[in-house]
Amino acid sequence: MYKAIIPLYIICFGLYIFFSRQPDYFDGEIIPAKIHFIKDRVSNTTIARAFYKINGESFSIPAIPVFSNFSEGETVQLICEASVPSKAAIYRFWGYWMSTGELIASIILPWAFLFFSKAITGNPTPQALLEELDDKPIKKTKYSS
Repeated sequence: MYKAIIPLYIICFGLYIFFSRQPDYFDGEIIPAKIHFIKDRVSNTTIARAFYKINGESFSIPAIPVFSNFSEGETVQLICEASVPSKAAIYRFWGYWMSTGELIASIILPWAFLFFSKAITGNPTPQALLEELDDKPIKKTKYSS
């Protein structure tokens, strides 16, 4: 049973990842951006932001370092859609293609569904077992409708 479920799960999860990215992978453009550290007024901490230009207009997005450290002036690749240039994402495997929440949910949810399905069907009542034993299938001819 697991031999059929695991490839199906991998295919479904791969298609989900490929077609659910924002900005869209197929419509997006990959552009360069520079990392600069700016002091946040509210929390009084230094945060990294990626600055980029599209059609002469400047934009910036937060550069959240997941499994990587950015340095001042580092050039990174961004993916953004020309129709909405203010919504961009750093084009790296961890951050654009895969996020921590998606990875955790993709592991926990299938195991939770398996646990619940086994809990529901695992201990049938004695009445249900008797009904199943008493059930006699009706013989049908080959071409009856």
